[in-house]
Amino acid sequence: MRIDIITIFPDFFTSPLKFGVLARAINKGIISINPINLRDFTHDLHRTTDDRPYGGGEGMVMKIEPIFEALSYLQAQDKKGYVILLTPSGELFNQEIATKLSRKERLILICGRYEGIDARVSEHLADMELSIGDYVISGGEPAALVVIDAVARLLPGVLGKISSTKEESFSSNTKGLLEYPHYTRPREFKGWKVPDVLLCGDHKKIAKWRRKKSLEITFKRRPDLLDKIELSKEEKNLLIKLKNEK
Repeated sequence: MRIDIITIFPDFFTSPLKFGVLARAINKGIISINPINLRDFTHDLHRTTDDRPYGGGEGMVMKIEPIFEALSYLQAQDKKGYVILLTPSGELFNQEIATKLSRKERLILICGRYEGIDARVSEHLADMELSIGDYVISGGEPAALVVIDAVARLLPGVLGKISSTKEESFSSNTKGLLEYPHYTRPREFKGWKVPDVLLCGDHKKIAKWRRKKSLEITFKRRPDLLDKIELSKEEKNLLIKLKNEK
C-alpha cells in the first residue's frame, strides 16, 4: 500500500514513522508513506496556503488551488488513489472503515488546518471525509497518523500473525464489543491476583469468561455500542442483570 499525505507540516510525521508497527511495515516494504509539503504547490512569495473566508467570520480558510495542484501532481505519478479529507465534520472513523481502507492499494490523505478547508475540496476532489472523534484538534496531522496506524496494522505481514487483530476491541471476532481484560506474570502482585479461571486450562470456560467481561466493560464504558450488537439469550439476561445493578 502507498499512502500520500498532503500537509503544511511534513516534518510532523518524521518521528512517528520511525518506531513500532509503522516502522516495521515500512522496513518490510509492505507500506510506503509519503508526506508532501503543500507549500511546494503555491506560487506566491510567502507560499500562502490560506486566505480570509468569503462572507466574513473568524479564522482563515485553506485554499483550493494548492490542494488541487498537489493532488494532480500525486495522481499523475501512479494510480489515482482514494482521496480522504480529514475534517471534524467527516464520517466518524471506526474499525469497519479501517478494514475497508486496508483493501485499497493507495490512499491520499489531506490534512486540514486553521478554520477549515475551502468546501470545493470536499465537493469535487475528495472521495471521503473522515473525523477521528467528536472533539477539535489543531489540524489533520494527528488524525492522519491515527488512520494510517489503524489501517497499516490490518495489512498482511505487518503484525506477523493475522490472529493478533482478531480479538481486539471493535474487531469482527469480538462482534463490536470492547476487549476483555488481559493478565500476565506474576500470578499475584501486592495481593492483586490473576482471576482463577484464566489458570484452569479449560479453553471453553476461559472464552465464556472473556465474553462476559467484554460485555460488562462495554456496558460500563460504551453502552452505545450494545445497540449494534447481536447478543445471545444468556448475554441479554446478563445485560438485564447489569442494568438492574446499576
